[in-house]
Parts: sequence; C-alpha cells; structure tokens
Amino acid sequence: MACCVLQITGLIFGGVGMVGTLAATVMPQWRVSAYIDGNIVVFETIWEGLWMDCISQLGIRLQCKFYDSVLALPPTLEAFRALMCIAVILSIISFLMAIVGVKYTHRTKEDPHGISIFILAAGVSFLLTGILVMIPVSWTGGSIIYDFYDPKVPMPLKRELGAALYVGWVSTALLIAVGAMYCSFWCWADISSKSRYPSLSRHRLHKPDFAGGPSLSVHAYV
Repeated sequence: MACCVLQITGLIFGGVGMVGTLAATVMPQWRVSAYIDGNIVVFETIWEGLWMDCISQLGIRLQCKFYDSVLALPPTLEAFRALMCIAVILSIISFLMAIVGVKYTHRTKEDPHGISIFILAAGVSFLLTGILVMIPVSWTGGSIIYDFYDPKVPMPLKRELGAALYVGWVSTALLIAVGAMYCSFWCWADISSKSRYPSLSRHRLHKPDFAGGPSLSVHAYV
C-alpha cells in the first residue's frame, strides 16, 4: 500500500516536472537585464529567451519579437533549443509510461516483475529528461554569472538569472528525484520476486526428464 502511495506521489511530481520543463522552454526570462549602476529609475527591462527577446516598459507594456533567422543564432542557442525540445517530448513520454506503470501496479499485484518493467522505463526516462534539462539551464546560468563578474563585459550587456532558469532547476530536481524513486521501485520488485520464489529456478533445472523415464522402466523389467 505504501509503495502505491509513493508511486502516485512520484507521478504527481513527474507531472509537475513535465509542466515545468515546458514552461522553462517557452518562457523568455532566461537572461534578464541587470541594473548595477547608480540609476534607480528603470523604464525598460530586457528579457532574452530561447525563442524571442522581450522588452517590458514599466511592467505595463510588453513587446516581444521572435528571432528572425535560425541560421544566424549562436550554435549554443541552437543546441539548447534542441535539448529542451527533446526534454519536453521525453517528459511527456515518461509521464505516460508512469501512468501505465501505476495502473498496472494496481491491477497486477501478483506479478512484481511485470510491474517493474513499466516503472523502470518511466524512471530511466525521467532521469534522462532531468539531465537534458539541467545541461542548458546550468550552462546558461554559469555563463551569466561569468559575464557578470567579467570586467571586460560592458555594463549594458551584463545579465542576471531569469525566472526560467529557476523553473528549470526545480523541474530538474523533481524529474531526477522521481526517476531515482521509480528505479528504486524496480530494484525492490526484482529483489522481492527473487526472495518470494527462491527455488523456482532450481526446480526448473532439476525437472525430471519424462522422455527418458519409460526407457529406464523397460530396462528395469528386463
């Protein structure tokens, strides 16, 4: 019963991680303009994302523009786009496999090895999704911090960590935690199946040969 509750909890956290992955992909707040000079009157805030740039004026008017050419983008930005798109698709597949695994757990409690197949697939997929999300988010955050403390970078070009990065980090933590949880369920199911039926393989190895039985009996009568 406790195992089923934990699987449902993992399913909920996996769904939150899936939504967070999608939100971090489409949000433009990856890089936010930094105001580190003495001027406290700020009229415009610049947001830079994977797909568009936005300018917020006094928090009232927001103007966004998609990038004109894909070929003109930096190679790192193109790679981050590809990784996040793959992560979104893989998170949806992982969530669907987790739903199937939880339903199969409730319906087939007599076969723990069959249960573990769906749970293991969902766990590995969640782990891979978390790694895919962590790479572009952490890389972007590291480059922002490096440029912020680099004296060679002009003040107007310095950026701060945006909200999308924090959403990506939280989603990464949830996805990796759920993936580890589901993989531990598979290990538990495999160990429990071996401890429940320890003599099954021995019985199959020492199964009598019925084809040779009659010949032995004939020789005995002779």
